[in-house]
Amino acid sequence: MRATGSLGDVLSSGRRSFSFELFPPKTNEGERLLWQTVREIEALKPTFVSVTYGAGGSTQDRTVRLTGQIAADTTLTPVAHLTCVGATRDQLRDVVGQYAAGGVTTMLALRGDPPTGLGTEWEPHPGGLEHAVELVELIRSLGTFSVGVAAFPEGHPESSSLEDDARVLAMKQAAGAEFAVTQLFFRVEDYERLVEMAAAARCTMPIVPGIMPVTNVSQIERFAALSGAVFPADLAERFHAVSDDTEAVTELGVEVAADMCQRLLDAGAPGLHFYTLNRSRSTIEVYEALGLGATAG
Repeated sequence: MRATGSLGDVLSSGRRSFSFELFPPKTNEGERLLWQTVREIEALKPTFVSVTYGAGGSTQDRTVRLTGQIAADTTLTPVAHLTCVGATRDQLRDVVGQYAAGGVTTMLALRGDPPTGLGTEWEPHPGGLEHAVELVELIRSLGTFSVGVAAFPEGHPESSSLEDDARVLAMKQAAGAEFAVTQLFFRVEDYERLVEMAAAARCTMPIVPGIMPVTNVSQIERFAALSGAVFPADLAERFHAVSDDTEAVTELGVEVAADMCQRLLDAGAPGLHFYTLNRSRSTIEVYEALGLGATAG
């Protein structure tokens, strides 16, 4: 069921949200599988689905087109990712206009990873933006969009401290952000600390935890390393013990994710955001294990 009103208002209403992230595939076959996942997710009536952003060229065109199709052809509320990577201010304004023309009214404003690769120094595009705060301001200046941002339970890799990271999150809110979605993480206490530190920095917007059920051990370790998240040693040991059995890994991934999600909800999280990797099975099983179908909206 498509959310009515600002997504920021929906997330601040006190009603738990449940959402899913998708990414635009690079092939027609991948797109067919994506739409299969979209229809399976749509049946769960999530609060929103987010669509990741590929900057530049045909990847960007496919991203904008697919996000608009979700807005036009489904009951889902799409949240379009937008990054500062590889674009001038005018080019970013144009992309926002394309999203708006496609019926997309909510965006997730991200700086994006360094175009020269993770671990290298970030440099803004000539005539572009340097920080996500500037992107939030730009989007809000172009219309009545609801804007979300990223949050980092273990701190942004480039932050000098967790306190500094919380201050940046507060700056994003001051610039017009209405909600935040976290990067993937594996320890509930990291999320709880983020919320506490954000509150101390006078950041009051909802912070939705991002969850990725483990389906492939080497893949999740790679994602964790890329995002700066810690894959705890005790958890890694449990998965490595069954790593040769794909089904066992998936089952354990659902069990671990469902337990973590329940603890997050018990701790007061406003909802849950699932990183699906365009596959719905594990996230749907976690969703069902938590009995969320009756509460999503």
